[in-house]
Amino acid sequence: MAIALAAAAISFIVGMLLPGNQQGSDKPATAAVQNLNQSLTVNPLAKEVGGDRTSFNLDRTVEELLTVLEPKEKRLTFVPPEQFQGTTVFEGTIKYSQKVIALTVDDGPWPETTEQMLDIFKQNDIKATFFWIGKSLETSPDIARRVVAEGHAIGNHTWHHPYDPMDAATAASEIDRTAKLIYETTGVKTTYFRPPGGVLTNGLAKYAKEQNYSVVMWSVTSADTDPRAQPEAFVENVLKGAKPGAIVLMHDGGGDRSRTIKALPDMIAGLKEEGYRFVTIPELLEMQGKSAA
Repeated sequence: MAIALAAAAISFIVGMLLPGNQQGSDKPATAAVQNLNQSLTVNPLAKEVGGDRTSFNLDRTVEELLTVLEPKEKRLTFVPPEQFQGTTVFEGTIKYSQKVIALTVDDGPWPETTEQMLDIFKQNDIKATFFWIGKSLETSPDIARRVVAEGHAIGNHTWHHPYDPMDAATAASEIDRTAKLIYETTGVKTTYFRPPGGVLTNGLAKYAKEQNYSVVMWSVTSADTDPRAQPEAFVENVLKGAKPGAIVLMHDGGGDRSRTIKALPDMIAGLKEEGYRFVTIPELLEMQGKSAA
């Protein structure tokens, strides 16, 4: 009887999870699971199920069913197409008729700057790729969650942003520790990696490739880390270097990025005037993979 009760309970939950019963929201199903779990806790038959060695663990089953109800952003995984895993990418190799360009943003998430950048992207219906530093993410988790919620792609940019050569254990810690925090904070798993400063010889890129990351560099830099340059120069740098499949480097963290924020609307407007549309790094590599097939 206990097993029958458990089976009926699970059938009820599964029924509640079906699209026709969700009515545009997972709240009814969530409530059903929670109410069921509570009733089984006080029901003596639940103890009978728990004591029957031939029965399944009902609590575990309920817990597993609850994972189905996680928000979409909790199940995001950014994995490169197979041909790009363990490789270094500088730009997308696509047909010139496909006028797409990928904006990438390093060193965040960062207070104020990242949010201002997100506002601009949202106004222009643009999705970008953000490469996060673990220490920055640790400081600004809410901003990170907004980045993910608004549909941008995420990459790993190490924990401390180191440049110097390091042993394998240190390289592993820099990348793995950041990957762990990205997942714990946003639910995102990513195997896109950008080495700080674009340094490919200090052990970080080597470790990333061994773990099947795609090491993403860039083909166009805004040069927005130049302390002497004006925002107009950032715009000119990007428009001059733009071509189909280009990967553009910008920064939202690591210091005062107000000049980048000032340049961004004109940069976007100029690229749109030239007929470009904007894609994330995962979208760009997916396009390249399909065009090569």
